[in-house]
Amino acid sequence: MLQTLRRILRPSKSDSLAQAFSRLGWIGFWIQVAIGSIPFALITYAFIFGRDAGAGTRGGFAPVRYLAVAGLLVLAFTTLWSYWYTRIAKRIADAPRRPSEHSVRRAAWIGVAASAFGIVLSMLVMLFEIAQLLIYFLRAPQAGIPVIQTTGGGQASWISAADIVHLLALNLTMFGEITIIAFSLWLLFRTTLPSVEFPHAGGDE
Repeated sequence: MLQTLRRILRPSKSDSLAQAFSRLGWIGFWIQVAIGSIPFALITYAFIFGRDAGAGTRGGFAPVRYLAVAGLLVLAFTTLWSYWYTRIAKRIADAPRRPSEHSVRRAAWIGVAASAFGIVLSMLVMLFEIAQLLIYFLRAPQAGIPVIQTTGGGQASWISAADIVHLLALNLTMFGEITIIAFSLWLLFRTTLPSVEFPHAGGDE
């Protein structure tokens, strides 16, 4: 089955692995810069000013906040790694400086692993956030309207717009990571196929 898939997706003899790394590297880099700047700004604002602004259910659960920051750091790493793909492309195109097939494949694997880790972090944070929101709504009168309630002890709890903004930021972060893991998987697959630079890659033994 793998050989059949390779025959279907096999690039032409004129296709260059360097061009593939350069093209997808730049596309992935700018996509993450454009998408990642939004959740970075939102989560940074919530992390710095959330305590004073009253960030709803997130105010008392610090681990979620730190997991979200860790997800942003992973997104920053994958953004830099997409840029690194473009540097690898220049080395692949230059025969004297060309890295080995193993090194190129390892770079693609690192991109896959980092993106997958970022997706897992975003999923964990979203699960925590949604669970908290569900608990608060279940405690409120089930009329579908109230978003502010006072518990028996007199302590007020609320759902704020910051909760929804935070979930939006997490979704944007995950979208960026999914894009990069797709690009990295494709580049990893391309390293197993013959190219101008590595004509014998993935050959039958």
